[in-house]
Amino acid sequence: MSSSHQGSQPFHTRQLSRRGFVAYTSGLGVTSTVLSGALWARVAEDSGTQVTKAMLQEAEHLAGLTFTEDERDLMVEGLNAYLKKYRALREVPLDNAVAPAVQFNPVVAGMTVTKKAKHLKLSKRRPRNRPSDLEEVAFWPVTDLAQLIKSRQVTATELTHMYLKRLKRYDPQLKCVVTLTEALALKQAKRADEEIAAGQYRGPLHGIPWGAKDLLAVKGYRTTWGAMPYKDQVLKENATVVTRLEQAGA
Repeated sequence: MSSSHQGSQPFHTRQLSRRGFVAYTSGLGVTSTVLSGALWARVAEDSGTQVTKAMLQEAEHLAGLTFTEDERDLMVEGLNAYLKKYRALREVPLDNAVAPAVQFNPVVAGMTVTKKAKHLKLSKRRPRNRPSDLEEVAFWPVTDLAQLIKSRQVTATELTHMYLKRLKRYDPQLKCVVTLTEALALKQAKRADEEIAAGQYRGPLHGIPWGAKDLLAVKGYRTTWGAMPYKDQVLKENATVVTRLEQAGA
């Protein structure tokens, strides 16, 4: 797992997104993305923080459009007001844990949901036996792997070593690993084996190796969010998903 963070940049690139800029000019009736793109490039090159009529005229020429002086005055006034709004937005502290403004909520108006905690009931599975070659279980579902772990046919450490070897073997070709948390995985596997041996089986995720997309923070490891500006970012907390998986013994 891994992630990263954007360093300080000049105001024009840090505080105004190209997408937002294009959206605003479209809202003014400027349907040409060429004009919006050209004007954005001109603003980004300029060391100042204001859009000027001169910039707009240059963008018009590139886009093959012409506006009147009144139209330019209106557009420049609106665009610079847009920049001020972005300044104000950037001054608002926004922690990584803050949920997005737009969220999916499956509970429709008028629906009530029982909040009482329920015990997980698992359906019965057919018994599984350990194959002679452990790699044969690489694509088994978690429910089958859990049977091997619970019956102690396979230890969490054995399973973890198998998956780590596969990641090292195939990653040069697949490029699927950003950060290999080998030490952490083996530490967690050892703890799971000790707990299971002591009769403290937590459930179907106990001892199961897992990987996460590079969007979930893991304390002490990089969380790059899959973007170069954040390639060295290390967050000081675990994501909720990570915490819950650890609580389940995974």
